[in-house]
Amino acid sequence: MNKMNSENSQPGRLLKAPENFLQPQDVQHVFKAPAPARRDFLRQAFAAAGMAAAAPVMAQSGAVAIGAGDAHILTLPEHSRGLGRPVANDDYGKPSKFESNVQRRPSPGLTQTTQASVSFAPLQSLFGIVTPSGLHFERHHQGWWDIDPTKHRLLLNGSDEKIMRTPMVFSMDELMRLPSVSRFHFIECGANTGMEWGNVAVPTCQYTHGMLSCSEFTGVPLKLLLDRAGVDYKRARYVLAEGADGSSMTRTIPMELVESGEVIVAYGQNGEMLRPENGYPLRLVVPGVQGVSWVKYLRRIEVGDQPYAAKDESIHYVDLMPSGQHRQYTSTQECKSVVTTPSGGQVLLDNGFYNISGLAWSGRGKVTRVDVSVDGGKNWQMARLETPVLSKCLTRFNLDWVWDGQPTLIQSRATDDTGYVQPDTRQLRAVRGTRSIYHNNAIQTWLVQPSGEVKNVQIS
Repeated sequence: MNKMNSENSQPGRLLKAPENFLQPQDVQHVFKAPAPARRDFLRQAFAAAGMAAAAPVMAQSGAVAIGAGDAHILTLPEHSRGLGRPVANDDYGKPSKFESNVQRRPSPGLTQTTQASVSFAPLQSLFGIVTPSGLHFERHHQGWWDIDPTKHRLLLNGSDEKIMRTPMVFSMDELMRLPSVSRFHFIECGANTGMEWGNVAVPTCQYTHGMLSCSEFTGVPLKLLLDRAGVDYKRARYVLAEGADGSSMTRTIPMELVESGEVIVAYGQNGEMLRPENGYPLRLVVPGVQGVSWVKYLRRIEVGDQPYAAKDESIHYVDLMPSGQHRQYTSTQECKSVVTTPSGGQVLLDNGFYNISGLAWSGRGKVTRVDVSVDGGKNWQMARLETPVLSKCLTRFNLDWVWDGQPTLIQSRATDDTGYVQPDTRQLRAVRGTRSIYHNNAIQTWLVQPSGEVKNVQIS
């Protein structure tokens, strides 16, 4: 079924998932409805949007008769016969109007206020490993700000006078004149895929895994700043990072991560300054660690000898275990992957060849292998890892596949350079139960139905 030959190599056609299936009035309904009614409403809205999107495609899907020709080839289009728009017509480059539906989107009903909410990156519509800055997922606890960089400051201090010799204050200008580094890293919210712990909750890859992005970040290694401040590393074993937004988000970070040189005080993203939604003018980059530790609008770094037990690391961002106890400071994002094509909400319109494509990542280091199954995990094939393969960064994988029209369960399973293998849902639930929120790295399953429709399912 998965081998190409002259008879089955005809490329199949894929209908995109409906990008936006809820109107503003629908969002209010979702907020007010009880959980079961909410799920039913979302399913119905998604199904209706899918049918509406499919109708024009199916109407145009007939093959051109032999010898009839294609008007799009035979007739020279307008853009081949005249002048286009002037150079630098837009002050800042914009995507094509035909790609206007590719947007990061909030999840209705996830939070009660839009300021303390999250948007999801459209993973199913992206290529390679880099997320465009304008499509980077957002998570805020009290809304975002556009801060004047000339007035922003970064304070370094110690929990006592001996742990840091010289407390320091840096302006943005001073920070940007220090030696810098640029590195590619993924950032993933600890709650990514969190809605799927108990059962299938959302229809598309954007909402199951879209609290994930990957960028090139530029800034100053935090260790360089701490060295300048004269930190006593024998005593200073933890860092407290504090943001300047209204929630004053604070997070404890182990000094081992800082001493590795990986943690960056970043002002750049994808070759330009950070976007306001992503922490402009300054944020912390903590590779491999859940996104809440990547403190935005960074204004203070304190060093100490004990974990700080801040509110959002003692009450929130803890893992509920089957025993009723909570795990704390489980910040590492474990090895994980997801197939983005074909994925939930998409429709395969023909039998034939398809490129199974997806993303893999690990907070432990490099992805070394991704296996793909088209029979629900009974058999696995090794996928191609596309270069570059970088540490604590997204890795793109691909696998050639021929669909024969039969029901198909598509999965991906990633392995990293520590030997850690991504677990399936049953393996993860055996350890973690079903009532958690954070760090769900279970294998994702997509069901391709004989109709070609792709559904989010779980294998129990």
